[in-house]
Amino acid sequence: MKLKPLAAALLAGGVLGAGAASAFELPTWLRTAPATTAAATAATAAVATAPIAPIPAQGTVPDYRAIFKQAGPAVVGITVEGTHKASAEEQGLPEGLENDPFFQFFRGMPGFGQRGRGANPSVPFRGQGSGFVVASDGLILTNAHVVREAKEVTVKLSDRREFAAKVLGSDPVTDIAVLRIEAKGLPTMRLGDARRLEVGDPVMAIGAPYGFEQTATTGIVSAKGRSLPGDTVVPFIQTDAAVNPGNSGGPLLDAGGAVVGINAQIYSQSGGFQGLSFAIPIDVALKVKDQIVATGRAQHARLGVTIQDLNQGLAESFGLERPDGALVSGVQPDSAAAKAGLKPGDVVTEVDGQVVTRSGNLSSLIGMSAPGERVKLKVWRDKSWREIEVKLGSAEAEVARSDDPARPEGAQLGLALRPLTRDEQRQAKVDGGLLVQDVDGPAARAGVERGDVLLAINGQPVQSIEQVQTVLKNKPRHVALLVQRDGETIFVPIRIG
Repeated sequence: MKLKPLAAALLAGGVLGAGAASAFELPTWLRTAPATTAAATAATAAVATAPIAPIPAQGTVPDYRAIFKQAGPAVVGITVEGTHKASAEEQGLPEGLENDPFFQFFRGMPGFGQRGRGANPSVPFRGQGSGFVVASDGLILTNAHVVREAKEVTVKLSDRREFAAKVLGSDPVTDIAVLRIEAKGLPTMRLGDARRLEVGDPVMAIGAPYGFEQTATTGIVSAKGRSLPGDTVVPFIQTDAAVNPGNSGGPLLDAGGAVVGINAQIYSQSGGFQGLSFAIPIDVALKVKDQIVATGRAQHARLGVTIQDLNQGLAESFGLERPDGALVSGVQPDSAAAKAGLKPGDVVTEVDGQVVTRSGNLSSLIGMSAPGERVKLKVWRDKSWREIEVKLGSAEAEVARSDDPARPEGAQLGLALRPLTRDEQRQAKVDGGLLVQDVDGPAARAGVERGDVLLAINGQPVQSIEQVQTVLKNKPRHVALLVQRDGETIFVPIRIG
C-alpha cells in the first residue's frame, strides 16, 4: 500500500494542493505583477544595512517591533505549481475504494477512476509557503516539502518584486531545500545559535500563513530536541508560536532577532494550529545547505540499528541506575553496526563524548554525521562499559541512478531508495523493505513507481541499500523486483543488460 500520514498526524504546514476543488484562492499579493522601481531597490538596500537589534538581557521583554523591522524584509513568500498523482478524493472516488478488491480488478476501465496503466493519474496543483534570504546574492532557505513535485517556483520579496526560482537541491530527510533567484543586494537574516535556546525563551515566527504575507506571531520555546515519528534525524525545537499552513519554511527568531530555526511542522487534528509547532534548528539547516550548494545534494550517515527508549523497568533489567541511552533492539545485516560488533541489548549512551539520553539523540547525531566517518560509541553491555568504534555507512538514497556520474559499479536500475522508518514499516505491514523515492531509466520503463516498497531483489529480501548494491555488482542482465503497492505484492522484471 502507499504509505499514508499517521492518524492525528504531524501536518506539514506548507504546500497545499490547489486544483479545481481548492478550498481558497491565492491572495492578491501572490498574483500581482513584480515591482521593479528604483525606489523599491533603494529601500531594499537600505534595509540590508540596518542595525541588528542586540539580544535583550535575560528577563526583559524583547523588542518585537525592532525584531520585525530588522528581519521582516528578508522573509519571502513562495508559490509553486506542478502536478502530482491524483488521490482517491481528487478522482472522485469514495475514501478507501482503492483498496477494495472489486476496484482493484476493474481499475483502469471507464467509470473506475484513473489508476490504470494507460491512464494519466496526475493532476495540477498550486501551493504556497515561506522562506528567507541567507545570502544577498539570492540564496534562500525553505522546506523541502514546500517545493516537492513543483515544476515552477516563484519567490516574492517583501518589496513585492517577484522572481522565478531555481531549486538547487532538497533533502527530504531533514526537510530542507535551497533556492536561488537572480538578484543582488538583498536583505539577509542574521544567523543565530539554536544550541543557546532554553525552554521558556521568547521566539517570533514570520511567514505567510494562508498566503497572508509578512505575518508575525510570538511565543516561547516549549521543548528542545524533539524527535518526531518519521523525522528521527532532526532534533526539533518545539514552540507555542502560532504556525499555520503557509508558514512552512519561514524563520523562527530569538529575542535578539537572529534566526534559530525553520518552521516546518505543526501537530494538529484539525489542520490548523493547536498549540504545538516544530522548527528545524538553524545549525542543521546550514549544514544541509552547505552540502547542497557544494554538491547539489545532502548525505547522511547510517548506523543500521533499530533502537528504542529505555524505561525504568528496562534500565533495571540491564543493570542501569537511570533510563538514559538508546537501547539497540535489532542490528541490520551487513550494516555499519553489524561490522562493528553491536548487538541487540546494547545501550548506547554517548557518541564521540556527546551524551545520548533518548533514542532520538542517537538518530540525530548519526544522521547528521558524514558517511564513512568514524565515531566512538560508549556502550553498556553485560553490566559493564565498553567503547566501540564504528565506521558509519551511508543513508544516501541514490542507488544506481542513471543520471548519477558517481554511480556505483554494477548495473543501473534507475532507483532512488531509502530504508523505511519503523512507523512506515508498521503502516505498510512489513518487517523491512526500501521506499522508492524516485525512479527513472530501466525501472521506470518496467513500471516501478514512486512510493512503491521494494521487498526483495532476485528472491533476496532487502533491508538495506547495501544489499541491493551487492546484487548489482554481479552485473546481471535481468533482475526481478518484489514490490508492494497499494496493499498488493507484485513481481516486476527489469532488463538492465
